[in-house]
Amino acid sequence: MSSEATGAIAERYSAALFELAEQSSALDSVAGDLKTLKALIAESDDLRRLLRSPVLSRADQQKAIDALAAKAEFSGLTKNFLGLVAKNRRLFAIGGISEAYLNRLAAKRGEVTAQVASAVPLNETQVGAIGAALKTVVGSNVTLDVTIDPSLLGGLVVKVGSRMVDGSLKTKLQHLQLAMKGVG
Repeated sequence: MSSEATGAIAERYSAALFELAEQSSALDSVAGDLKTLKALIAESDDLRRLLRSPVLSRADQQKAIDALAAKAEFSGLTKNFLGLVAKNRRLFAIGGISEAYLNRLAAKRGEVTAQVASAVPLNETQVGAIGAALKTVVGSNVTLDVTIDPSLLGGLVVKVGSRMVDGSLKTKLQHLQLAMKGVG
């Protein structure tokens, strides 16, 4: 399915989930569940295959996602929502749905989400310093979505909206390599 179609599906489903969570006063618990789910997806090749596989039956996908939701102790609303997504064969869009939901929540709170990728895990002091610096630049509250990308070798890549600052060692080495090719 095209990324445009997947994006439209993600927007529709996230809007419905957001509305239900807002009515149930469960915005934060659903957000926590979706963050946990995103982390689980990032860590597990098997889970990514489960979500994207057209070969698995609808019933098998539903059983697997129900077991995952129970094991992760997701809220009832999140469990029911994931069951509906599985029933409708839309699990391939769950990453986009989660992202769209979290973006809606941030917009409602007047926050901006910044994606920070680092080569090594950051401690709380470092995350706090990055958050404070971004708050100064952006001018509003900033929520950090920190990921680890060992391929960066060192440094950070920070994305806020359409702006990106790439201070990674990997990119610096690539620029140096291009400069060296131009000299010779």
